[in-house]
Amino acid sequence: MRSMTEDCVFVYDRTWDGLLTAVFDAFYRHQFPVAIIGEKDTPPLFAVVHRVITDEEKAGRVFRALQRKLSSAALACLTTSLFSELPDLDLPLFRYVCKAVKAGQSIETNFADPDVLFVTNTYRKVRCERLRMMQFVRFQKTADGTYFAMIEPDYDVLPLIVPHFSDRFSEECWLIYDRCRRYGYYHAGHKSVRVTFEDGAEVFRLPDGRLSEAMRDEDEMWYQEMWRTYFKAICIKERLNPRKHRKDMPVRYWKYLTEKQTGEEEK
Repeated sequence: MRSMTEDCVFVYDRTWDGLLTAVFDAFYRHQFPVAIIGEKDTPPLFAVVHRVITDEEKAGRVFRALQRKLSSAALACLTTSLFSELPDLDLPLFRYVCKAVKAGQSIETNFADPDVLFVTNTYRKVRCERLRMMQFVRFQKTADGTYFAMIEPDYDVLPLIVPHFSDRFSEECWLIYDRCRRYGYYHAGHKSVRVTFEDGAEVFRLPDGRLSEAMRDEDEMWYQEMWRTYFKAICIKERLNPRKHRKDMPVRYWKYLTEKQTGEEEK
């Protein structure tokens, strides 16, 4: 999809509406970019740059066109893949949307198309990370009764797991904090809100996510020790399979697991 005019680079805000606006601009201008990058990225030297201004009306028109061409599962694939934050995703995702709008029938199962295949595989990786985060989040009770958990996912899946915990622990006050991306979600009163902390906040002094004695509830360590004892008691030594254990629960997740035994990573 190349224009007969000069090559162009699109710059957008890396949001779903921003991407759809970029697609609208490409068709309107009859100019399809050779690259599409985020606002914080540096465009190539001497590149002709088009800065995409996110427009909800333009994005809505493209989205309605997609709804006529793709299933709800395929639309979820497109929107979820954005949470990967992969810089290599921008152009394949843009081309996928363009092809879907122009095609006479759905292209969502055309895995011979490299763009469809790349976006779909990215979606699967994000979905897998989301499921693992839902499984491996471990809460600690703080002195004020709030439940706190720290995570370091490969992809920005925190917004994708919040609905699960909001539904499961709707009556509790909790905070899940993404240490890599320096933001979290706080839930209280049946409402979850995105929160950030100022530099120097206590949360930044928790390299392993474990609360200090002053911050945690007085019974928290007792409950953690009970959980570790239970976990150890149900383990059948004769059936230990470290290789499968690491496959089902990769070591990178062990850092914040309550049941992890000291020094277990090195075994």
